[in-house]
Amino acid sequence: MDLQELVDGLRKAGINEGDCIILHSSLSSLGQVDGGAPTVVEAIIQSVGESGTAVFPAFTFGAEYNKDNPPVFDVRTSPCVKCIGVIPEASRTRPGGIRSLHPTHSVTAFGRLAKWITDGHENAPGPCGALTPFDKIASIGGKIVMLGAMLHSNTSIHHAEELSGAPIVLQQEAMDITITGHNGGPVTLHDTRLHKWGTGRDYDKFDQPFIDAGIMTVAQVGPAEVRIIKACGMRKFLVNALLIDPLATLDENAKVNWTQSI
Repeated sequence: MDLQELVDGLRKAGINEGDCIILHSSLSSLGQVDGGAPTVVEAIIQSVGESGTAVFPAFTFGAEYNKDNPPVFDVRTSPCVKCIGVIPEASRTRPGGIRSLHPTHSVTAFGRLAKWITDGHENAPGPCGALTPFDKIASIGGKIVMLGAMLHSNTSIHHAEELSGAPIVLQQEAMDITITGHNGGPVTLHDTRLHKWGTGRDYDKFDQPFIDAGIMTVAQVGPAEVRIIKACGMRKFLVNALLIDPLATLDENAKVNWTQSI
């Protein structure tokens, strides 16, 4: 599959000129791609056009981070964690992008709204909640694109968990963290809360409900399935569900364990 075939496939799947999207992806799901991960990054950027904005995760999270062991982050050089794939790392190193200043859940953005999307991420109280790129994308009617990836890879679901106040998502204690900024100098973040780890989620169970609610479509790009989700619609759906049941996104075993631990 070459660049133009990818762009054409993404457009047919529902990505339009001027869209603001965030991509979660699997390169292997696409089969043979001429040029590999950098070609996919270029296809995503071209699919939204000059008037659009393409956002890629650039996460550096780790279960080991807490108040006693804060993350070490240099926005210029810290690589993406391997578990989110090679496409995010290719976007991080591509010229022309802007990376947000967050020690665990930074994103790299390209296009018309890239600066606005990334500005202030370091001042958000949590990695994915209010004032973050995930919040901004949803607020302007943006889309979440799952290219060869299922919903369990959809970090924007953490956005709904944070907004709803679900007890499963953030560590209890806020902390001050000093990171390295764009100019190489130190930047101190105040009252930052990191993600809580170890609680099992089941995001894939929302696959059919999202389709039934009209907030997600499923199409094909070459051999890969692509799920395109209305970010604002998903946020509304999940916040409502989490306000009724704060454990709504957990798998059944995790629900039982969480309930018994209270």
